[in-house]
Amino acid sequence: MSSAAPEPAPAAVPTRPLTAQEEAVVRALTHLIHALPRAIDGDMVRERRLTLTEYLTLMHLSEAPDRRLRMGDLADVCDMSLSGTTRVVHRLESEGFVRRVRCGEDGRGRHAALTASGLARLESAWPAHLAAVRRHLLDHLAGLDLRALAAAFRNIAT
Repeated sequence: MSSAAPEPAPAAVPTRPLTAQEEAVVRALTHLIHALPRAIDGDMVRERRLTLTEYLTLMHLSEAPDRRLRMGDLADVCDMSLSGTTRVVHRLESEGFVRRVRCGEDGRGRHAALTASGLARLESAWPAHLAAVRRHLLDHLAGLDLRALAAAFRNIAT
């Protein structure tokens, strides 16, 4: 029987309080994370009767090889759950914008495939999406180093 002593708890790392500027950034980012998608979604629904989630699903499919993705891969690139992706694909399928097809590799999985009418729907919605992204985000970033900002966002996300 081993009588090894339990390992000591790691020493607490002193936490530096946020400066007023850091606090302002954290609070603004928290608000942005929730407000920006809602604002773009509202514009898209009002102007094109297409949700932001539906638009992004069509967009990712349009960029995929053969304009199709396995459902799990589509969920990953859309940053959604598989069940949420299934619901969106089902809605888009009912409108003829997407179809589900068996995966040729294993026959068990399913691909979501963009249809010609889905591509046309995406192309018709693109100007409204672009305008919403400019109005709600990019127009507010004038004068900032967008390359550095994009790199910082990628670093935060990973």
